Amino acid sequence: MESTLTLPWYLSISNSPLMKFLFFPINLILAGLFFVFAWFQRNDIDPEIYSNPSFGNPTFDSALWFLFYAVIGLVFLLLIKKRVPVWYFILAVIACLTEMYLSGPGLWENIFGEKSFTMTGESMSGTDPRVELTREFFGAVIALAGVTFQWSQNKKLSV
Repeated sequence: MESTLTLPWYLSISNSPLMKFLFFPINLILAGLFFVFAWFQRNDIDPEIYSNPSFGNPTFDSALWFLFYAVIGLVFLLLIKKRVPVWYFILAVIACLTEMYLSGPGLWENIFGEKSFTMTGESMSGTDPRVELTREFFGAVIALAGVTFQWSQNKKLSV
């Protein structure tokens, strides 16, 4: 007869009151952070500021980024009370990886190109779109980290 070692119920943080107590403020802070990220996307609607959008239309591209960040923020709030379906994580990871793929060449050019690396600029003009692409790449990386944290937290919640 084979026996397995398991933690006593009071040491397991999975779905415990301690886990819920710890994740409540963390989720509120992260939800607020992603809502702030979504709010900042309103600047990208202006073609004078954002001249090289991923989908050719700054308003559409800005709306997608807004929804992208806002949905991640909403899921942080949902995870305070209940589990999230697996399809959300699949779609979110695909969205993050797609954006990283689309904006990766701009990051590559920013790091290894003829001009020096920069994350700031006077504007996001078409004369130097690598700044915006670099920011989009790291925005997708931050979103992927948030979704990964959500997934690990979702696994710990009981069905």
